[in-house]
Amino acid sequence: MTQKPTILMLGCFDTKGEIFAFLRDCLLAEGAKVLAVNVGVLGSTELFPVDIKTAEICEAAGEKLEAVRIKNDRGYAMDIMGHGAAKILANLHRQNKFDAVIGMGGGSGTYVTLKAMQFLPLGLPKICISTLASKDLSDLIGVKDILLMPSVVDVAALNSIIKPIIQQAAAALVAMSRVQIPQATTNTKRIAISMFGNTSTCVDYCTQMLEAKGYEVMNFHANGVGGKALESLTLEGCFSGILDITTTELADELCGGICSAGSSRLEAAGKQGIPQVVVPGCMDMVNFGTMDSVPEKYKNRQLYAWVPTVTLMRTNEKENRDLGKILAGKLNQSPGEVAVLFPEKGISQIDAEGNVFHNPKSNEELSKSIQENLKSGIPFINLPFHINEKEFARAAVERLLEMIE
Repeated sequence: MTQKPTILMLGCFDTKGEIFAFLRDCLLAEGAKVLAVNVGVLGSTELFPVDIKTAEICEAAGEKLEAVRIKNDRGYAMDIMGHGAAKILANLHRQNKFDAVIGMGGGSGTYVTLKAMQFLPLGLPKICISTLASKDLSDLIGVKDILLMPSVVDVAALNSIIKPIIQQAAAALVAMSRVQIPQATTNTKRIAISMFGNTSTCVDYCTQMLEAKGYEVMNFHANGVGGKALESLTLEGCFSGILDITTTELADELCGGICSAGSSRLEAAGKQGIPQVVVPGCMDMVNFGTMDSVPEKYKNRQLYAWVPTVTLMRTNEKENRDLGKILAGKLNQSPGEVAVLFPEKGISQIDAEGNVFHNPKSNEELSKSIQENLKSGIPFINLPFHINEKEFARAAVERLLEMIE
């Protein structure tokens, strides 16, 4: 990257031209060049040059600007702008046309900005100045490294509150864009591992063993967001192998827990053909919030307060049969090498003999279901260890390295 970075500025220039003109001036003052992208449906601005116009955004989304205007549906228009902008930005980034991106707005501007950033890679600086920055925008942000900056006042006109916020955002983004991030030339020494507090001992052993072999290890907390991040980065080709020790997010997806990673969890490695060792770690539990938050239909189940704000529910035999079928079905789609390892003495810290979730019969149903539904050719290996024993971790690491090396 040159010393004069190019910042892509995205926004509704039809109604917020003045405030974006100020942002552009701030970026220029910091020594950057600006690539202006308009997503305003009603028109544009004469206050500064616009590089990508609204009509181009509409066309990228498969629609005509005039048709969007005639429809007179704000929600529909913003959806078109979001999808079109995402495609335009992704294409511009592939051509190395910009080094960082910034947008700002209220509800509509925030939606379009966050939507547009979804196909930009990890590490590219991204800032959104928003009236909604203090709210839960996790559905829009997804697993992207987007920095939200509260506007405090509405993003409507310049005043003594929002001006320094914009100045600081511009200075921060230009500084971020000048950070030199070394690009990995290969992923052959990078392994992803899924983990939970209940499997952290196993993951620590695995990490130590892999690092001793010269591998870079990336741990992903299986709390829903972590699983989505693991899947997303796998699809980007970041890993040479996956050690999926903690597949508990499947249980949350099945039962409506708070740690679901969505219906596509455990599919990315298969789509990429990446070697994967899969363990049903923590599939003995479903995560809810406080005890009061547990759904009524589960109130009489075996519950355990992991911490005051996290309640775990023990999965039963029927759920484990279902989970075994789900896990096997996902792995059956993989063209790459796959192996399933099953720790016979417990699949989580609290599923050890004498502990609160220890239930060999329920685990047996899970084991049987996986084996019955797994296609021939995928090894299923029972091991006489608890998941957090060093011997189990060693077996998992050795199996994955055999596949990779």
